[in-house]
Amino acid sequence: MGRVFEKRKHKIFARNAKLAKIFTKLSKEIVMAAKSGPDPETNPKLRICIQNARAAQMPKANVEAAIARASNKDQKDLEEIVYEGYGPGGVAILVETATDNSTRTVANIRMYFSRGGGSLGKSGSLDFIFSRKGIFEINPGGRNLEDLELELIDFGLEEIEQMDDKTFLYVPFTEFGSMQKALEDLQIEVISAETIRIPSSYAEGISDEVKEEIYKMIDKIEDDEDVQSVYHNLKEE
Repeated sequence: MGRVFEKRKHKIFARNAKLAKIFTKLSKEIVMAAKSGPDPETNPKLRICIQNARAAQMPKANVEAAIARASNKDQKDLEEIVYEGYGPGGVAILVETATDNSTRTVANIRMYFSRGGGSLGKSGSLDFIFSRKGIFEINPGGRNLEDLELELIDFGLEEIEQMDDKTFLYVPFTEFGSMQKALEDLQIEVISAETIRIPSSYAEGISDEVKEEIYKMIDKIEDDEDVQSVYHNLKEE
């Protein structure tokens, strides 16, 4: 999974090619997490968000500003909404958003699908295609990976993978918190952690022309200020 995850992550960041967009996404995650408490020592979700911000080299001032916004009474609450639909060629597309205006967001997402030759579907319509996973990039600190795997199986570990000089752990979404606590208890450094959607089946036999249409559509969606992540099941060569 790690190689697929890294490839997809690289393509997302390469397409955006804007640190501002990445920092906006991370800021929203921090704001939402900080609503449960501004102290990362007592808020494990916020700790993870801050670690992710550091991994992306987000300035400390940006992190502090995001935490402060969470306690600002004038700051509108952000709502996490998932939109699902199909693009050209029947390719499944899932869009995760964080918005303070759901009316604006759904109108924009519907427009992207419509103009891109796709259609927006009902919530949950793609549950049979995408499974939600948690991914932790860790520093094992010289630990034997086979021994570490045995230690973490009881906390939901599905797979441990080493790619180049990076180590990834995969867990079901429901075990994300359990794994985070286990790693903290074992004093294993977490470099970054996030949840992603992994397709269980892929749309194949798509022509290059249609692929280009799909990627253009995804680019438009990803550039929207309310969009956090976009996933698809197009088979990438």
